[in-house]
Amino acid sequence: MPPRFHTLIAAQFLSALADNALLIVGIALLREMGQPAWWAPLLKLCFTLAYVGLAPVVGLIADAWPKVALMSWMNGLKALGVGAMALGLDPLLAFGIVGTAAACYAPAKYGLITEIVPPTRLVAANGWIEVSVVCSVLLGTLVGGLLVSPWWMAAMGGWGVTRPLIASLYALLGVYALAALLQLRVPESGIVYPRPPRRALDIVRDFRISNRALWRDRLGGRLSLSMTTLFWGAGATLQLAVLQWAQDVLGLRLNQGAYLQATVAIGVVVGAGLAGRWIALHHSLRVMPLGLMLGGLMLGTPWVTSLGWALPAMVLVGAVGGAMVVPMNALLQHRGVQILSAGRSIAVQGFNENLSILLMLGCYTALQAMGVPLIWLMSALGAFVFACVLILMIRRRVRDGVAPTSSNRSLV
Repeated sequence: MPPRFHTLIAAQFLSALADNALLIVGIALLREMGQPAWWAPLLKLCFTLAYVGLAPVVGLIADAWPKVALMSWMNGLKALGVGAMALGLDPLLAFGIVGTAAACYAPAKYGLITEIVPPTRLVAANGWIEVSVVCSVLLGTLVGGLLVSPWWMAAMGGWGVTRPLIASLYALLGVYALAALLQLRVPESGIVYPRPPRRALDIVRDFRISNRALWRDRLGGRLSLSMTTLFWGAGATLQLAVLQWAQDVLGLRLNQGAYLQATVAIGVVVGAGLAGRWIALHHSLRVMPLGLMLGGLMLGTPWVTSLGWALPAMVLVGAVGGAMVVPMNALLQHRGVQILSAGRSIAVQGFNENLSILLMLGCYTALQAMGVPLIWLMSALGAFVFACVLILMIRRRVRDGVAPTSSNRSLV
């Protein structure tokens, strides 16, 4: 791997860890304010809105500015949002600020990867990225659970802190600061792109053309974008559903539900690591059947009522998802940087994936507010994933008219 690649991994790991811990603390804050359970997905919705609304410009920003410096500034903006929440800003507005920073951070991070890593190492690099992202989910949920746990509350009370959750926010500020410092140690790639359009209409037109180009790509872009869009939309919904399921069905507290949620991340680490090691870029589409397995597991797991069975089920869900998404991400990034630029392709990917998150979370929130049982909601999500992957596989087979193993050779 190139010099300071692992420093980049460490910096984005800490930033994402704080993001995930912040979600748990934010949910606890909403409960402290007396808000109903269905408000929890609104935090994720506010966080994700910027990814969709700013999609036409964040890729251009990532290509126009030095990516390392941009990532450091965005960590500072995240810290600003958390600090404002600690001072009394509404959590939903604060999550909007943090989400804006994350939306600008993502294309810079993934764009830098495509600039400094050769195509032959892109799957392995994505394995590192996805493992670090999922480890940040794992440790972030654990840290978040710790920051809302009875032990933390008692410890803060013993030190005279009247609102322990505010102390939790200040602890996360320190994590964002450390991520920004590490980011400054990563060297720039030195790649310069042509000057991007500056007028609003030109920017929107440029993004629309980029989005259409990636969706029309027959050499892997369309399918990989479909799969990652489906995965991240379903994954974000499942993340919040598991927290509620752990409390309603398994009888756990919020912090214990966060620990159960972390077992999904453990599985993703395993699956992503295996995929990064064993799946070559030109074989990426061979992992599509794992999407069917993921949908089946998501459909059946909510009916488990024993913690002893829930733990391995969650690990298995994560492992299958991780093994599927890493090769798909690598293929999408490889095709994206060939068709577009690094920043533009990542912005298009982020727009579609986060639009999927918005739509799925919006449906989940509305149905939960209407009183639909959580178990049925989670099972319906699994059935939806299974059906979508099956349709994609059938369409690909009909379009190509050949076995997947032979068509994969034309991907790269």
